[in-house]
Amino acid sequence: MTPRPASAPVGTVTRGTTNPNRLRRMDRWIAAAHGAELRRAADPLAVDLGYGAAPWTALELLHRLRSVAPRTRVAGVEIDPARVASARPYEREGLVFLRGGFEIPVPGSPLLVRAANVLRQYDEAEVAAVWRRLCARLAPADPATGSRGGLLVEGTCDEIGRRHVWVALGPEGPRTVTFATRLGSLDRPSDLAERLPKALIHRNVPGEPVHAFLRDFDRAWAAAAPYAAYGARQRWIRTVRDLTAGWPVTDGPARWRQGEVTVRWEALAPRDW
Repeated sequence: MTPRPASAPVGTVTRGTTNPNRLRRMDRWIAAAHGAELRRAADPLAVDLGYGAAPWTALELLHRLRSVAPRTRVAGVEIDPARVASARPYEREGLVFLRGGFEIPVPGSPLLVRAANVLRQYDEAEVAAVWRRLCARLAPADPATGSRGGLLVEGTCDEIGRRHVWVALGPEGPRTVTFATRLGSLDRPSDLAERLPKALIHRNVPGEPVHAFLRDFDRAWAAAAPYAAYGARQRWIRTVRDLTAGWPVTDGPARWRQGEVTVRWEALAPRDW
């Protein structure tokens, strides 16, 4: 892969915290939700943006995406040149590491950009502009083939990947918000509030849609308490099923069983978005 002509990387260096298997929940969701797009493409390229101080997440992304789309290539992109240099020995067929930032220094238009734990250190006011910039780099939709175009997945998780929340965006902008968790670690769904992405984390206050959603989520969880006798998974499934009465949940039981629920972005977007 030949990088785009050199320019000053856009963005700032992150803390670089990473651990093997940290992004497994996000990767599984991407493979399920976006696998058909990757298989359809002639040359599917995915970008692991801001992979951190070690290359594990890029290696894992390549493995997980190739399990559903064997021709997928991955470019790990980091703004810190030392991190890029230390990752280069791990390059292999289908995987390269490049220095760059939000400009995404790869040729063409990637079909996937995953930016996990990257925007957490930025101000909320900066998020919309970063999203627009990254979405502009995605492969465009193609009505002739039914393709919805590339996907940007941006969100936050804890250090060992037990709790995630991410936003999925297409070339047109934000589409959905997904909450994902290891169910055995959860006391109540609102525990996930601490992992809301930067666009939402400061909006978990009365009067904002995401606050109302988490309130209703907790109420449904409490009402489903009798199902705890059958395990946390059955309680979660019942909770989400009840939640669909008032919120636009876009997925079904197959994903709920994984400890996930996905909701339309418009239902949770900040009021002044």
